Amino acid sequence: MTIRITWARAVAAIVALIVAGLLFSWSGVFNVAASSGHWKITDWFLHWTMRNSVRTHAALTVPDDPKARDGVVSAAGLFKASCAACHGAPGVRPLPVMQAATPPAPDLSINAREWTDKQLFWILKHGVKFSGMPGWAAKDRDDEVRHMVAFVRLLPEMSAATYRALTEVPGPTDARIATCAGCHGADGRGRGQPDIPVLGGQSPAYLRAALEAYAIGKRQSAVMSNAAATLTPAEMTRLADHFAAMPGIGTTKPAGSVEAARIDREGLPKVQLPACASCHAPGKPYPVLAGQRASYIAQRLRNWRGDETVVDARKSQSTMPVIARRIPEDMIDPLARYLAGR
Repeated sequence: MTIRITWARAVAAIVALIVAGLLFSWSGVFNVAASSGHWKITDWFLHWTMRNSVRTHAALTVPDDPKARDGVVSAAGLFKASCAACHGAPGVRPLPVMQAATPPAPDLSINAREWTDKQLFWILKHGVKFSGMPGWAAKDRDDEVRHMVAFVRLLPEMSAATYRALTEVPGPTDARIATCAGCHGADGRGRGQPDIPVLGGQSPAYLRAALEAYAIGKRQSAVMSNAAATLTPAEMTRLADHFAAMPGIGTTKPAGSVEAARIDREGLPKVQLPACASCHAPGKPYPVLAGQRASYIAQRLRNWRGDETVVDARKSQSTMPVIARRIPEDMIDPLARYLAGR
């Protein structure tokens, strides 16, 4: 009898606590204003929980190659456009209004030292709840996340001059063109970066269509979606015409292995792989590949191979994920070099 009474009292106490908590929340007495800050115990508990979560999930889910070995210009451009306002950058202070958040974004020149590459990858890809840190805007672009990991890892030792060199190029006076040139170069050749395509010589209609696709999320790229989101239709046309008019791709003839040439001209009928030239020949409404950077072609093909998008012609979804998976893995690099003319 005594045990039953004890259990009844315990249940009643738990129910009372729950009801009291609900009443407290309903009353609105709790101050959710960012200006009020957190209690010290709350701040400690949230950060403790976050660090434990990042450590566990990074160890279990992040690939063993979380950092790109080269090519940080595109990541630097995205950081300047989207991250520096909160975190600051070498020679650039964070905006005061962003630092008034609870909690404020950390200084990555200090904070980045506290995380491993795998943990940085997880944070950048997934974001952090209750902190204002968003997840990566293109969920299937782990290649972009790897470049950002490499860039963030450099921040503790990066000078203001190096940061400006990564994000700016001399020449353009038009603000929109200057922003694009920060990654693509004033000459449209991608500043020699392995992950940035050559735009000069590309079809202007294709470039404009690409900007539209990035802006509405039809094409996945956190870098390009951010760049295209605020462009007007007229600005898209002007930018496409500007970069397409520059010398670049389209003049170099494919060259390389016999096997790559066969895939380009004939495809692989046994695995239903169409010829590259059937779509990417001059006059077709698809991108020009002749003379494009080989590293960029290979990277895009590998990214598409991992894209599990179900192709539905009625929705005009890209067929490239299916096509890329039909290219033998050992032929991706030779084919990319062949199309690039190297």
